Amino acid sequence: MPARVEDQGRVRVVTLDDPARHNCLSRDMAISLAETITKFSRDDSSDVLVITGAGEASFCSGMDLRGMHEVADHFWTYLAGPLGFARLDAGKPTIAAVNGNCLAGGMELAAWCDFRIASANATFGALNRRWGVPFTDGGTQQFTRIMGKGNALYLMETGVRIDAERAQQLGLVQEVVPEGGALDRALELAQHMTTYPQASLRADRQAAIRGDGLPLTEGLKLELDLTAPTAWDAGTAEGLRRYDKGDRPQAPSPV
Repeated sequence: MPARVEDQGRVRVVTLDDPARHNCLSRDMAISLAETITKFSRDDSSDVLVITGAGEASFCSGMDLRGMHEVADHFWTYLAGPLGFARLDAGKPTIAAVNGNCLAGGMELAAWCDFRIASANATFGALNRRWGVPFTDGGTQQFTRIMGKGNALYLMETGVRIDAERAQQLGLVQEVVPEGGALDRALELAQHMTTYPQASLRADRQAAIRGDGLPLTEGLKLELDLTAPTAWDAGTAEGLRRYDKGDRPQAPSPV
């Protein structure tokens, strides 16, 4: 079953729409994700991608284990990863709105996003450990970068299941909202982000992502190379004109 896609202004919402199977990542879902992310990266009419799961029981329960070999062998496997996202860069902000179960490959999908908003009922865990299924779509790399090596190995090796509050303490989740509110909050932030000049936002994002792991001197050079051209961008020029006129837009308040 493919993912469902809709646009809300300049925000594109991707919903894993298979609640009967806890929004698991089947072959069709993986292909749909890869195609959707690729199209989003090239679409000048969309600025932010929000990924969520249908219903409140699950964001994504991971790979469809009953069809594991089919999931791992499709057109996008080596271009994007078996689950359809790990090797892709959307080039623009991505947010995971996590409701309910976020397990195994679902946790990889959430970690692929720039940051995560979780409902209070969200749970996270490497339940794939029970059946000897490895992480195939960035988990071993993303988790360590997000949570640090100790926390990542703790989750990956023990297979423990943690709640949203613990996930926030580990840095996996950035905000925890009341049950049922993850998508609304993600959309609130995403819509606000679309009001910013996009060139500098995307350059800062790229510098942070591509600079991860570089020595500081190389990271600083990369930052300058990526961000300096945005000083002449039309959006930046307009922002500076608004500043000069005393316009002080309010940033969204954190939860």
